[in-house]
Amino acid sequence: MALITWNDSLSVKVKQFDDQHKKLVEMLNQLFDAMKAGKGSLVVGDILKQLIAYTQTHFAAEERLMKQYGYTDFEAHKKEHNALVVQVLDLQKQFQDGKAVLTQNVMTFLRDWLSKHIQGDDKKYGIFFNGKGVM
Repeated sequence: MALITWNDSLSVKVKQFDDQHKKLVEMLNQLFDAMKAGKGSLVVGDILKQLIAYTQTHFAAEERLMKQYGYTDFEAHKKEHNALVVQVLDLQKQFQDGKAVLTQNVMTFLRDWLSKHIQGDDKKYGIFFNGKGVM
């Protein structure tokens, strides 16, 4: 069973970001499946590394477009992105150092953060970008 399932409530109505969000959902589910299956730390660590890298790429793409179009909530949105990246990089370091494991609680946190962020802050920029002709 998937940790998170893509549905229309997660759409921000901007194709490039919907596609990226779908990829993030897929990668989060891969990480969850690896954790549940008891895959080794190398496998889980590699998936976590890929998820972090893709998340940073996605955040940069959002932020580029926000700056390009003068999105008024840019600074607050970027601050949220930065806070998550710091948390996840810390988790990754602890995981690599053997000081932390991926648990159901960690996966639930990641799922909840992603879905709340998309359905809240990202939907706001979706409306803004749609008004600028970006679909």
